[in-house]
Amino acid sequence: MKTESIQQIKAALATIETRDDERIDQWKKDERSGVQQALAQWDRRIQRHEKELALFAEMQEFENKAHAQGHRLIVGIDEVGRGPLAGPVVAAAVILPEGFNLLGVNDSKKLSAKKRDELYNEIQNQAISIGIGMVDHNKIDEINIYQASKLAMGIALEDLCFIPDYLLIDAMKLDVNIPQESIIKGDARSISIASASIVAKVVRDRLMEDYAKMYPGYGFEHNAGYGTKEHLLGIQQQGICAIHRKTFAPIKNLC
Repeated sequence: MKTESIQQIKAALATIETRDDERIDQWKKDERSGVQQALAQWDRRIQRHEKELALFAEMQEFENKAHAQGHRLIVGIDEVGRGPLAGPVVAAAVILPEGFNLLGVNDSKKLSAKKRDELYNEIQNQAISIGIGMVDHNKIDEINIYQASKLAMGIALEDLCFIPDYLLIDAMKLDVNIPQESIIKGDARSISIASASIVAKVVRDRLMEDYAKMYPGYGFEHNAGYGTKEHLLGIQQQGICAIHRKTFAPIKNLC
């Protein structure tokens, strides 16, 4: 029997997604260091995949419970942008299909920008409906950030193509006549809320990149309006711009 080359084994390993492939045991007996290194690399990849599968199953707990109670159009709602010194707060409402399958979905803050963009595209492709709600800096200053976040969520809910019959919301209650569940740290515990978190984050980040062209010097394309060193230096050097939140420190001290 002809011995497989290390490159052939590496190519085969790239296609194997489970541990029950009988070739794995054969290759474990291969004494070539290159084969053992390839197996170790494969094992690390499989471990990551297994963790993703376990997390995905865990994050469907709230959706599965709602489905078991007879609900069909379950929406996850989350917002981003409470903390920045500039720009709007953005909320997303996402209705996922039953049987939704997209590994890697998690709290948007835990993901790289590249991964968020990839997941955003897939969520757009698979979701039954997506609603977006935005509340600008002026309204935030008028009613406070908590109420503005709640308002943005309500707008996102109204923006959906369908009326959902159950709401999963990240740490918030909405004044609507629809059964709902407020989940602390929901963006890390519910697949629907995590999806909403990703959508809202990508939408807001792209908006802040556009604002960076209108209001250069604050680094909005990098910091999305958060109070980074670059942003604070920009305020110090050129003052505030039109989209800054005037009730947020240190800006309110400059007004």
